[in-house]
Amino acid sequence: MGLDMYLSKRLFVGALFIEGSIDITKNGKKLPINLSKVTYIEESVMYWRKVNAIHRWFVENVQNGKDDCGTYVFKPEKIKQLLQLVKRVLNNRELAPDLLPTMNGFFFGSQEYDDWYFEDLAQTKEVLELIVKDPATKEFDYEFIYQSSWT
Repeated sequence: MGLDMYLSKRLFVGALFIEGSIDITKNGKKLPINLSKVTYIEESVMYWRKVNAIHRWFVENVQNGKDDCGTYVFKPEKIKQLLQLVKRVLNNRELAPDLLPTMNGFFFGSQEYDDWYFEDLAQTKEVLELIVKDPATKEFDYEFIYQSSWT
């Protein structure tokens, strides 16, 4: 139990504009995929566990204040905004309570601004920088998806 957080990216490929098929292997068995029926390609980007400051940021900046374990789609600009905040806090740890405050909740983890807090931010920074620097993120119209769960 506890706060689990997932970040994915997806690309609309528009089923009608793709032809052909591919085979993927799942559980040792081939699974044919008809590409003309594929609408989105979705990839996992990051998983957090009980990083409630990041969760709070998503609730306030992507979920319109609703903390409901819903699935929220947003544009890459939000990734850039979060990355800038994370960098500022890592460069000046005293800003943490103001820029990326923790929050309490049902098994949401620690509310301390300790080594774990800053290690989680450092890992977040690494992943978000990869997203921002990826030429595909700039060239194609990716959407991002945030979802949380604490059940």
